Amino acid sequence: MAIHYICRHCQKSIGRIDSSRVTESQLGFDQLTPEEREDIITSDVEGNQLVKVTCESCQEVLEKDPERVLYPSLFH
Repeated sequence: MAIHYICRHCQKSIGRIDSSRVTESQLGFDQLTPEEREDIITSDVEGNQLVKVTCESCQEVLEKDPERVLYPSLFH
């Protein structure tokens, strides 16, 4: 099982953790509410976890124009 971090806005791959020895507590997942978990963490058909976060590029765009989060895409 791998954990893939992807940007929720541009779908860019941010990172990957391959170790099955990493616990949810070490990743901070245990600090999420059930609603946050549902929004942030999903699984693919191969059993890998997909964690949706915001990459640095998209974060910069959002800091300059926070209303862009309402658009279908930050860059169009």
